[in-house]
Amino acid sequence: MTETVGSPVGAAGESGSGAREGLRVERVFTTAGVHPYDEVGWERRDVVMTNWRDGTVNFEQRGVEFPDSWSLNAVNIVTSKYFRGAVGTEERESSLRQLIDRVVKTYVGAGVEQGYFATDADAEVFEHELTWMLLHQVFSFNSPVWFNVGTTSKQQVSACFILSVDDTMESILDWYKEEGLIFKGGSGSGLNLSRIRSSKELLSSGGTASGPVSFMRGADASAGTIKSGGATRRAAKMVVLDIDHPDVDEFIETKSQEEHKIRALRDAGFDVDLGGADIASVQYQNANNSIRVSDEFMRAVESDGEFGMRARTDGSVVETVRARDLFRKMARAAWECADPGIQYDGTINDWHTSPETGRITASNPCSEYMHLDNSSCNLASLNLMKFLRDDQTFDAEVFQKAVEFVITAMDISICFADFPTESIGDTTRRFRQLGIGYANLGALLMATGHAYDSDGGRALAAAVTSLMTGTAYKRSAEMAGAVGAYDGYARNADGHRRVMRKHAAANDLVRTYHHNDVAVHRQATQVWQDCLEIGDRNGWRNAQASVLAPTGTIGLMMDCDTTGIEPDLALVKFKKLVGGGSMQIVNQTVPRALHSLGYQEEQVEAVVEYIAEHGHVIDAPGLRPEHYDVFDCAMGERSIAPMGHVRMMAAAQPFLSGAISKTVNMPESASIADVEEIYFEGWRLGLKALAIYRDNCKVGQPLSAGKGETKSAESTSDKQVDKPVEYKPIRKRLPKKRPSETISFTVGGAEGYLHAGSYPDDGLGEIFVKLGKQGSTLAGVMDAFSMSISVGLQYGIPLEFYISKFQNLRFEPAGMTDDPDVRMASSVLDYLFRRLALDYLPYEKRAQLGIFTIEERNAQVNGDYPSDDVDLDTMRSTVESRSASAPAEREEEQDVDTHVGSSTELLELRLGKAADAPLCMTCGTKMRPSGSCYLCEGCGATSGCS
Repeated sequence: MTETVGSPVGAAGESGSGAREGLRVERVFTTAGVHPYDEVGWERRDVVMTNWRDGTVNFEQRGVEFPDSWSLNAVNIVTSKYFRGAVGTEERESSLRQLIDRVVKTYVGAGVEQGYFATDADAEVFEHELTWMLLHQVFSFNSPVWFNVGTTSKQQVSACFILSVDDTMESILDWYKEEGLIFKGGSGSGLNLSRIRSSKELLSSGGTASGPVSFMRGADASAGTIKSGGATRRAAKMVVLDIDHPDVDEFIETKSQEEHKIRALRDAGFDVDLGGADIASVQYQNANNSIRVSDEFMRAVESDGEFGMRARTDGSVVETVRARDLFRKMARAAWECADPGIQYDGTINDWHTSPETGRITASNPCSEYMHLDNSSCNLASLNLMKFLRDDQTFDAEVFQKAVEFVITAMDISICFADFPTESIGDTTRRFRQLGIGYANLGALLMATGHAYDSDGGRALAAAVTSLMTGTAYKRSAEMAGAVGAYDGYARNADGHRRVMRKHAAANDLVRTYHHNDVAVHRQATQVWQDCLEIGDRNGWRNAQASVLAPTGTIGLMMDCDTTGIEPDLALVKFKKLVGGGSMQIVNQTVPRALHSLGYQEEQVEAVVEYIAEHGHVIDAPGLRPEHYDVFDCAMGERSIAPMGHVRMMAAAQPFLSGAISKTVNMPESASIADVEEIYFEGWRLGLKALAIYRDNCKVGQPLSAGKGETKSAESTSDKQVDKPVEYKPIRKRLPKKRPSETISFTVGGAEGYLHAGSYPDDGLGEIFVKLGKQGSTLAGVMDAFSMSISVGLQYGIPLEFYISKFQNLRFEPAGMTDDPDVRMASSVLDYLFRRLALDYLPYEKRAQLGIFTIEERNAQVNGDYPSDDVDLDTMRSTVESRSASAPAEREEEQDVDTHVGSSTELLELRLGKAADAPLCMTCGTKMRPSGSCYLCEGCGATSGCS
């Protein structure tokens, strides 16, 4: 195998002086005289993407060209997300060749123009190598590159932005404007509000300041109004406040207090699901909140000491608090609603390469990019499984060469990139922050026989991360010799060198356990030595080089099993088939792991068959219990403990320029003290940022159930009831004399009457609504509506079906009612069907619909549930609950429910309980966790900024 020659020839190494010679590049993946496109088989496919819940077509493009090795999901996502041009026109891209050429040729052309390559031949080799790696899913740039590069749009290549705001109204209004522009472009931003004076301080005019939390309301409303990138998902943003800000108490509780409001609204019958009609009335829901804690504060927590809140104007102590009380308040708020997260200011700035220019005060929305205010970072991630040989050894040498190619391309992009604001563009060009990372770590660890939460697993992760960042900075130093160090380097040279030495020293402390991590660590050690030597001579081209991003959509593009630093979601996953339909499959990593652990082919087949049937490895035939932990996943029968996630983050963090996008999931039974322990250990282990999510702590998002489960439940019910021939419904008429009741009501000042007639066995059979003056249009419409509903009821349409359709329907008149059980109604129909539910449906069915009497709501609040047979916690977390026997029945089923739309929903069927993940607003698929965001396996949409 040939070696990439990156050391520049020419000047003595001082950036900015003398003649320089560009980089010389040798082939690694490609063959001279053979274009990468000629080495693969191509095929034409039709891409038709539907909303699996209602069958509507979201996207359609037929005859697209892709390599035959690409999965259906990767083809669908790349075609729908990244191909440019109007669908149905000649300008529309229709082949992966066009997409890759559009991006790669732009990069190479800019590299030639800027003097990166020694000769045209080196540029051609570089072009072929990049093309080969993209074609074979070895790496991917972040989404903005695929959206914008090589098009007539602005050449924005960054997904992550950090803004700044000062204590002036002009700056605050600029903040609103700049955020809006970033959201419009489909990206996300973060900033620190700590410069804004607190509500406990005076204005120059003598009045009292509003405080940063009050200004957050305006920014939150703006973010909720501007759909990110013109799409349906909300904007992604991060808001940070320092722990010594006098308003930190109010900031900590902003979202937890709103969560209490959400629960009250839900219990009153309002639609407060994510994207629901009434969620817009809830504040602060469009941002992730984080507290920036100092080492001084954490030491005060450790010693149970006092801590001072400081004025923003003169730094004086406004008040003194007990540090542990404030820390407990943070943990309680996070326990209640997952916010705020925590950022460790001391660690962040101790690893800052440009300290003389300014401190690091904030992060991007997903918390992996941290650097100067008014800056940006473009990302790219490598697929680690592409470097695992057939003998289960990691190819460290090829991985190093791949990193050199990718980091070079990423730096070139800054030369031609556009930015949303002038200040962001200026800072990015002067410091050239990059964010190389990886995906598929969880799959790599399992395939090589390592448990995610093990010393061996952490050693391999640390070694791979160290090699990646060391190689990136080594190449950065080589590029500095070829085209110059970053503009801010001269001022920050001592600080930058200090951080490089810290990385190298951390590498020396890695303890190895296995031949894989030994080989990778040995390679990393040599790379860091070279990096320090070349960097001392040339400086570095980039202030930052690496982060671990969520790798959401691009992870699907690369057909990765796991995203970022995450473990596998579950052992059995959902897979779409090219010919239509879907199936469940055991993760392909499982057989590789079993072979790596020494099992024979017959044993492997038996274990895989057992996993396919049961979804876990417990009691699998022939599998030794000491190997169970290799197959532990994020969810399932054997899920990784929260501290296992923290320890993995701690293993990788010393080898990253930025931080890690990851949420530590905690069980619903976790206590506030458990959250405190996670937050404290994050500081002690040297993390830069941390966020937690406790299962079912949030109300404002749709949980387990969709229409698919409704249909499943209905079909199960059909089997249990001996019904007439289904294709010919029979009308069951009411007797001449039947029981009935009349209810008078008022909705938003409009008076009316509801007459409900029943069958003798107490089933509702007809309704009549009197509303409006006799002979008016409204009265006539209501008469016709009543007759339609009555006939439907008599033909057997369940009342709960009508209620699910008409509750939350919104039109005038609406507002307050005179009914104590339904205090607010969004329309007359909303009120009428809630009232009918209360009068005619049993408690269990009403609980599924979220409709309760005032006595029942009070009982829930007091913990005195009406029935021991009803699990209200499950009712709260799902639209439709399942019967107690459903999980056992599903375990016996071999085939996937045809209404399952993602791996998360498949896992829910296995576990028999809901997963806390939102439904995709584009295609309706249940999303899955991806770093600190969520990812849709159906269409590639994400809830974050990548």
